[in-house]
Amino acid sequence: MVVGDRSERLWNPLPDVALAVGLLVVGGVGTTAVGDEFPQAAPVDGGAYALVAVAAAGLAVRRRWPVSVLAVCAVATSAYLVAGYPYGPILVSFFVAVYTVARHRPIRRALVVCVPVLVLLLLHVVVARVRPEGLSGVLPGSAWVVVPFAVGASIRVNRESATRTRVEQARRLADEERLRIAQEVHDVVGHGLAAINMQAEIALHLLAKRPEQAEAALTAISRTSREALDELRATLSVVRRDADAERTPAPGLDQVEALTVRLHRTGLPVTLTVDGERRPLPVAVDLAAYRVVQEALTNVLRHAGAATATVRVGYLPDEVTVEVTDTGRGGSVDGAVGHGLTGMRERVEALGGSVATGSRPEGGFRVFARLPAEPRR
Repeated sequence: MVVGDRSERLWNPLPDVALAVGLLVVGGVGTTAVGDEFPQAAPVDGGAYALVAVAAAGLAVRRRWPVSVLAVCAVATSAYLVAGYPYGPILVSFFVAVYTVARHRPIRRALVVCVPVLVLLLLHVVVARVRPEGLSGVLPGSAWVVVPFAVGASIRVNRESATRTRVEQARRLADEERLRIAQEVHDVVGHGLAAINMQAEIALHLLAKRPEQAEAALTAISRTSREALDELRATLSVVRRDADAERTPAPGLDQVEALTVRLHRTGLPVTLTVDGERRPLPVAVDLAAYRVVQEALTNVLRHAGAATATVRVGYLPDEVTVEVTDTGRGGSVDGAVGHGLTGMRERVEALGGSVATGSRPEGGFRVFARLPAEPRR
């Protein structure tokens, strides 16, 4: 983002016009005063006031055409000094013009503009005979370019840095939201497809020998796909922020029992145990705990082979725990499982909880999650 270009699009001339009028008044009064204090300089006449007026008036459009305004102001200021007039308020107008270029133009371009302006300003040191300081005036004369340039460039760099920070923060929040949505869709679709795949394999195996059982498997596929689609629609409605989203409750631990029943119908025996007194949890914690159970059972369907699973939910005073164990193959975790477990861990840790996973000594795999009763703020 180019700060200068944006400032031009949003340019309001009134502040610049007010500044120009103020410097015109100050220039008129101040130039008369310095003329009285420095009688050795050239007498202040109509030419001096005209140059002061040109330098100040140009500032009325300083942010619209900063380079052109600086050029006009530099010529007027240099002519004023070469003519031998006393140092005065015209230098303030020149100061503001240099600052404006450094503030509203890229630094390299501003530098290219300000170098010849500096040379033009110092011209009076060489050609003016009435300056008693002679070449020793180069250093203080240079300060009228170096100081405003440094101030304007610093402000520009700081503004651009702040803008980049805001853009990066917005991009990071958007990325986090996309990851959250992807995780939600992964949990919903992954679980449904795993159950459908298992039932489809059963149906294919039984179709020729026992078609009546194959029909039951196909019925389970139909039911599972319908439930998965309903949950996916609910998830997407939240993403779209539809009016119906508020009427669609997010899944939670209260729905774990229905989840285990569905999986039992697909051929995965699941036992559910609840310790402690059930109580309402924050929506984010309740959803995260449900997703842990869902993802863990999905992995059992996909990778454990012929197995049974046990789900334990514990309601403690300050936290809730979820444990899913199975009697399957356990051991290695392939890429698909790893991705699901990574998303599960990120979801829980974002709320201030923790997840432990690994093979069990007696065989099978264990997923244990601990979540605070209130999400981390």
